[in-house]
Amino acid sequence: MSFLKSDTPLDLVKHLVVMGLATAALVFGFFFVYLPLTTNHGETIVVPKITGMNQAALDDYLDERNLRYFVDDSSYNPRVPPFQVLQQDPLPGERVKEDRKIYITVAMKNPPLIKMPKLTEGSEKNAQMILSSYGLTVGKLIKVPDVRTNQVLRQLVNGKEIAPGAPITKGSRIDLEVADGLGNQEFPVPNLINMPADEATTLLVGQGLQMGETFYQEPQEGETEGTVVKQRPVAAPGATIRMGQLVDIWVAGQAPVK
Repeated sequence: MSFLKSDTPLDLVKHLVVMGLATAALVFGFFFVYLPLTTNHGETIVVPKITGMNQAALDDYLDERNLRYFVDDSSYNPRVPPFQVLQQDPLPGERVKEDRKIYITVAMKNPPLIKMPKLTEGSEKNAQMILSSYGLTVGKLIKVPDVRTNQVLRQLVNGKEIAPGAPITKGSRIDLEVADGLGNQEFPVPNLINMPADEATTLLVGQGLQMGETFYQEPQEGETEGTVVKQRPVAAPGATIRMGQLVDIWVAGQAPVK
């Protein structure tokens, strides 16, 4: 190693140059020879399209391509077979390193339970928007005579009313009972005069009318307490009324104590 002995300043410079070249050679060999050989530097794989495939087929399919998958999320869609891949990340066509995980979303086998939203007292259009946002389906629209035009009066599943907050399977069909306004059917105003108040109420409901205000007044001569002595609208000859309209009555006697 006599050539490394520093006898003169020029020899020292030569030694530094040799050491610098040796260091550069080591760095070059590590980054441009060793790492590419051990990590397949620059070699990538095109991500295949796996959406629409069944999860059970992914292991063999991706293993052949030196890729893996991870179920990142799941969702329910009644029109999609269970365990079908709905989404993937990275997308098809992207280039990735070997052994890269592909994150997927798969279709659930059974629909999840959710809480039934409140649809009553809102409009029919608003109810349909809420149902869609909850993943529920609009079923039958049942029009009933009522002055509250297009207002949802009841929400039903299989003919039975369901309360807000009750558990329900996502994707269920919800029937809506909706007010049709005043209704189209007209008929003579029923005569309630001298009829007991409870019977008058039953008659109005049976004819598709609504009980309005009930007023009480002192009985006059010839009036029986508890009977209807006046009504609005009046049952005059030729007077008609539509389904869903209100009828006010005046009853002889004192108002019942609540």
